[in-house]
Amino acid sequence: MARLAVNAGHSVVVSNSRGPETLAELVAELGPNARAGTAEEAGRAGEIVVVSVPFGVHTKVPVGPLAGKIVIDTNNYYHERDGRFPDIDEGRNTDSGALADHLGTARVVKAFNTIYYVDLGEHGLPAGDPARRALPIAGDDPDAKRVVAELLDEFGFDTVDAGALAEGWRFQRDKPAYGPRFTASELREALTKA
Repeated sequence: MARLAVNAGHSVVVSNSRGPETLAELVAELGPNARAGTAEEAGRAGEIVVVSVPFGVHTKVPVGPLAGKIVIDTNNYYHERDGRFPDIDEGRNTDSGALADHLGTARVVKAFNTIYYVDLGEHGLPAGDPARRALPIAGDDPDAKRVVAELLDEFGFDTVDAGALAEGWRFQRDKPAYGPRFTASELREALTKA
C-alpha cells in the first residue's frame, strides 16, 4: 500500500513493531516521499492511517494519534493466529468493530482485507476498464468512506460500499466476497450471498 500511495503522489510514514531502523531498505526503495517512524509517529503524521496488524494485537494500536482520523482497517480475524474473541465468534461484533471500539473517535473504514498483498500491486486498472477489480469497504462515516473510495480509485480499483462498519462481516474470512477477483457487479452479488 505504501508503494501504491507513493506512486499516486502521496507522502507516507511506515512503521512496524520492530522499529523504524528495520524499514530503512523499504524507505530507500520507496524514495523521498517515504520515511519510517514509530507507530505513534506514523499515526500523528497521517491524514489517512492504515492499520495492518494481526487482529490479536489490535489493542496495541496507539489511540491518541488516531483521534478523529480516517483509519483504514485491513485486518482479518484468524482465531488460529489471534486467539478466540467470543464477541466476534458469536456475532456480537466484527474485527473492525473491535478496532473501532478500541480507537474511540477514529473514523474506521474496513478495506483492502479481501485482496492478497501481491495482487494489490498487480491488479490495478484504469477507471472504466470492464475488467477492473472492485474491493469492498464498510464504515459508519460517509466522508471517510468517500476518501477511502477515492484512494482505491487512485490505486486502480473500483469500490463497492457494503454499508455500515457492522456490515464488514460480509467480506470477512470464509465469506464469498473474501479473496476472489471480482468486478463491481460480481462483488455486489458475492456480498449478498454472505
